Amino acid sequence: MDLTKKLMTQSNQTNAEHPEIKEVEWIDDSFRVYETQYKLWHSAAKDGEELITALTKQQCIDGTRFYLKGRQEGWDTSNSRVVNDGKVGGKL
Repeated sequence: MDLTKKLMTQSNQTNAEHPEIKEVEWIDDSFRVYETQYKLWHSAAKDGEELITALTKQQCIDGTRFYLKGRQEGWDTSNSRVVNDGKVGGKL
């Protein structure tokens, strides 16, 4: 067997052994985005946790960055207010 055929055979065997492995583009080295069959974009962390769903790829990237920053720094709750506390005032 000549060298070319041997290399091609080895290459085909390597690809056949792991067809599910492919290069993943990690954004900010912390998450990836992918398109679903329904043409929506999802983001997932390195541990596999699903994060954000969006209509476009750029919206998904921006939304995921915002979400992860808020989760890392803690969400600002100082401006929160109670709209309705569920209690009925007065005499019935």
